[in-house]
Amino acid sequence: MTTRRLLAALRFLFGAFTLVAVGIQFGVHLSHGFNVLNFFSYFTNLSNILAAAVLLTESVLTWRGKELGPAWQVLRCVSVVCMALVGIVFTALLREVDLGALLPWINTWLHYIMPIAVVADWLIQPPRRPIPLTRLGVAVLFPLAYLAYSLIRGAATDWYAYPFLNPGNGGYGAVLLSCVGIAVAFLIASAVLILLGNKLSPLVRPVPSGQSN
Repeated sequence: MTTRRLLAALRFLFGAFTLVAVGIQFGVHLSHGFNVLNFFSYFTNLSNILAAAVLLTESVLTWRGKELGPAWQVLRCVSVVCMALVGIVFTALLREVDLGALLPWINTWLHYIMPIAVVADWLIQPPRRPIPLTRLGVAVLFPLAYLAYSLIRGAATDWYAYPFLNPGNGGYGAVLLSCVGIAVAFLIASAVLILLGNKLSPLVRPVPSGQSN
């Protein structure tokens, strides 16, 4: 098996296994009678679903020796930064929090293995064309939209996915500090990953048009 097809296979396996893990945990969530929308209000679940979709798409592209354009690469960068943030925030703020019905192996996969795997994938196979730092504004829209959604829905339902978003734990001042900290962390992580991606060379090059795979 060539390096290109090995990378494609690994991307497929990580993406598919992540969707299976999220699906199993969703079944556990429903079996306990929990709200469906709550499940999809966790940043971890949304980020892992996005990352899995990106990896599966990339696996097909890699197998065929193709690469999509700048807009896709920015979306890919967003998925990588989201997963990096999942790992960092969980380790820093949520490691000692009661995870309820979350299965231990799924917790390990979604919060530790996938963040490492997705960041490693970006460093091993960065975009062939550089991403301008001016795209940072686009990259940060996803977490900002998530924070806005979480606070608005939380105020309406009195349910928050994470304790640091709940104003009942220290007031809105503490929530604001958490949101600012997360936004800054996202911007820094995005800048670092973009700069590294622009500097590093991809392990596998796209196949030129007209050549056999």
